[in-house]
Amino acid sequence: MSGMDIDVEEDEWADLSIPEGHEASINEPLPSTDQTQNASGGYVFRTVDITRLRRFLCMGTEGGTYHVHTGEMVLTRENANCIARLINRGEGSQVVATIKEFSLQNRACKADPILFALALCCRCSDLETKEAAYKALSDVCRIPTHLFQFIKFAQEVNPNGKGWGRAHRKGVSMWYENYGNKKGGNLLLAYHMTKYKARFGFTHRDVFRLCHIKTSYDALGYLVYYFCHENGQRESDWEMALARKEEGLPHLELKKVAALVKVFKDAKKCTNEETMKRMILEHHLAREHVPTDLLKSRVVWEALMRHMPMTAMIRNLGKMSSLGLLESDSFGESLAEDKLKSRDLLKSARIHPFTLLVAHKAYSKGQGELGRLRWQVNPKISDALEEAFYLSFDYVVTTGKRYLLAIDVSGSMNAPVMGTPIITARDAAAAMAMLTVRTEQRCDVVAFSGNQDGVTELSISPQDDLDTVLERISRLPFGSTDCAAPILDAIRSKKMYDVFVVYTDSETNVGSVHPSKALKNYRTVSGNANARLIVCGLASNGFSIADPGDPLMMDIVGFDSSAPTAIHQFVKGNI
Repeated sequence: MSGMDIDVEEDEWADLSIPEGHEASINEPLPSTDQTQNASGGYVFRTVDITRLRRFLCMGTEGGTYHVHTGEMVLTRENANCIARLINRGEGSQVVATIKEFSLQNRACKADPILFALALCCRCSDLETKEAAYKALSDVCRIPTHLFQFIKFAQEVNPNGKGWGRAHRKGVSMWYENYGNKKGGNLLLAYHMTKYKARFGFTHRDVFRLCHIKTSYDALGYLVYYFCHENGQRESDWEMALARKEEGLPHLELKKVAALVKVFKDAKKCTNEETMKRMILEHHLAREHVPTDLLKSRVVWEALMRHMPMTAMIRNLGKMSSLGLLESDSFGESLAEDKLKSRDLLKSARIHPFTLLVAHKAYSKGQGELGRLRWQVNPKISDALEEAFYLSFDYVVTTGKRYLLAIDVSGSMNAPVMGTPIITARDAAAAMAMLTVRTEQRCDVVAFSGNQDGVTELSISPQDDLDTVLERISRLPFGSTDCAAPILDAIRSKKMYDVFVVYTDSETNVGSVHPSKALKNYRTVSGNANARLIVCGLASNGFSIADPGDPLMMDIVGFDSSAPTAIHQFVKGNI
């Protein structure tokens, strides 16, 4: 076994052994648990609506499956029926509080379900829920992109068409006003409004027209004027307002916002790369502020790189290499290396190791996904990405649970991961196993193999690197993939676990005992009624192992950089 061999006596294995040849009756509820009888007479754990809500906010579905979406996530009212039921029971305020909690604590895989749920609350008929939802708008929609997507969802779910009622107009108007009260105020609003000018079919001009925003000769008023030019105020009026020698912070902020807006206007008209470089360095302009023609300039990218956030820099390493910015012994190479190896930047950016593994594989390939962009791979940058992968392990939040990881070692695990085709299912399984061993105190690892029991021990220590783990996996014989086998093996060996995680490709066979029944047997004989099961079909495009009525079972279909978030939230009991 890997990690720490779990002490049976310390974990108090229940003396409830099932006689050989028998199984725990599915027609009887587990003792001291809240189970309900399903249509076939079996007892399963009750998935309450608040749990369904949390699952929806995290994964975009009420059920027990996280599906890697290759296209845009399609969300409808039918995906989130639990929200309507909770509101109808008078629990709308709790729904809004949960939405806000998942947003502020970054518990969701993607922002889409959170924004959709908030739109449903804003468009409901319950006045208390609607008021709470609009008050939460500024906290949940932290950048204009979120606001644009919320508006799109709000129009789609509005039962009365796409009209803007008074509450909706006021709520959206207040989003802009509240932004000015945040740290950085309207200067930050100006920066973000010029960076995110249009998304999801909306522009700021569209939104101002629809919400009938009302302003005066202040900083926000100037931004509305700049984006609209159709509110009846003449340029000379603003020139007079800016020329007035009024004391106080409001007028000072107006002048600063007007000066910053002029910088953005000048940047869009700029044709000289050296001038653009000076503007970027002085005002910390983002890539979106740079004219398209200048985005082919090495000088411009070198300036952008200095203040580029970690995630954006990793995403653009190929582009910068194609421009020669990351050549050997160059300033760009040194800067990229320093950033990638910075513990402080990795910690603040909260980049998951799996994201860095994918970035390392993608950069080392030397071309983009579609093959249009090509670059010369710099070994130092590739090595820095690999080092960042290992450094980021230190910032993964532990769950404190007891794990049994089961890895499929069949030849089909060489298939590309659905949702992240740059890596194979074997790479993903090995990386996630190594991550769990390094971050959790109590973790054992087994492999599906061709031996008599179908399960063999796999030794992985916290000191092993990814190549070592892959080499050990590749040496093992392989056979069938029985997802229940690791659970049945845990019953035979009387080992206490809180979480079973199975990593396989798309061949999720269930063998003679269904995993859901094996898990129920394990709960009975171990006395651990809250034992969970996660089955990751890494190369699959659709399967179902989990019992949809059991909130302690979960399927992962495909795998992407958001999947670890879903797994963590599920193990912690947040979804």
